[in-house]
Amino acid sequence: MKLALRELVRRPGRFVTATVILTLIAILLMFLGGLLDGLIRTSTGAVAAQQADALVFSKSSQASFLRSRIEIDTRSTIEAELDTEVGGLGVVLLGARVPGNGPRDLANVAVWGYELAPSGVPEPPGPGQAWADELLRADGVEIGDQLLVGPARTPITVTGWVKDTSYNGQAGLWTDVDTWRNVLQANRPDAALAEGVFQALVVRDRSTESTGADTPGAVEELLDDRVIALTVAEAIDEIPGVTEQQTTFNQILGVTVVIALVVIALFFALLTVERTALYGVLKAIGARTGTIFAGLVVQAVAVTFIAAVIAGVAVIVLDLLIPPGSIPLSLSPGRIVTSVVLLLIAAVIGCAFSLRRVLRVDPASALGGSQ
Repeated sequence: MKLALRELVRRPGRFVTATVILTLIAILLMFLGGLLDGLIRTSTGAVAAQQADALVFSKSSQASFLRSRIEIDTRSTIEAELDTEVGGLGVVLLGARVPGNGPRDLANVAVWGYELAPSGVPEPPGPGQAWADELLRADGVEIGDQLLVGPARTPITVTGWVKDTSYNGQAGLWTDVDTWRNVLQANRPDAALAEGVFQALVVRDRSTESTGADTPGAVEELLDDRVIALTVAEAIDEIPGVTEQQTTFNQILGVTVVIALVVIALFFALLTVERTALYGVLKAIGARTGTIFAGLVVQAVAVTFIAAVIAGVAVIVLDLLIPPGSIPLSLSPGRIVTSVVLLLIAAVIGCAFSLRRVLRVDPASALGGSQ
């Protein structure tokens, strides 16, 4: 292994091609992973932020906010029979006109009406006001701006910023319940709800003897399965397109890792052919096959790690240069570390294809062939 490391230091030019190719692959892997995380976050942030043991939807809604209707008596039953805190929740998806932008340059917003504050969102603001998701900064929105929402141009004033609360790719506007009802009535009269009726309920277990994990089941049993009660994670999975996005991107990421494996396998297979005579000499003086193969693995891991570090720095710089909100890119240390680990595993597996050639090197033949 010392010989392998010494070669890396003294003859780095031999490994430049592999390093460059692996760097490009690593950049692609990390960028796609960050893009997946960003897309999922902009689709699910508002639901993920809910501090709930159960999210309750009407039975026929298929866990969709826009199709769900929870009547007053349903809420009253839960509050009366279970030791829980219950809050109404609703959303309407619309376009918003931003001061200073063109009349057709609309910002996509999800106007939420809520009673129990999600994580990172303050208590409901005053009438006609909203906490706005930072995603709207990319549309030129500033604190104090009055957005004209929907075809009815309902005015909503931005009071402050919140983070990671978008839904279905649309930035969240968090309002009090009355403002949300007014927006819904003015812009979607066919979907208007009566006083006290919500699209969904946020249920928090107050019992000290319960972990909250059984709350969805308790709600459904109490209401004779007339509603759908889901955990936050289950509600996220029910958002249209989320599972499909994850599946598609994970397949692409898997193919990218396989490409890295193939590149490493081909490079070190060629390197093994070039070194046949050298390996013959090493075997002739007593070097074991395992030691020679370990040297190959060390070189592959070192080259891959260097490429991954360069790629990590490049992707971070790229993330800083991309204007916020233009591309849903979300880089996290966990995603970068996962990408590095996958590439290192690919490096070790790719090297394994060279093991057979190393095993077949015969000292006598190799030395004879080198004369």
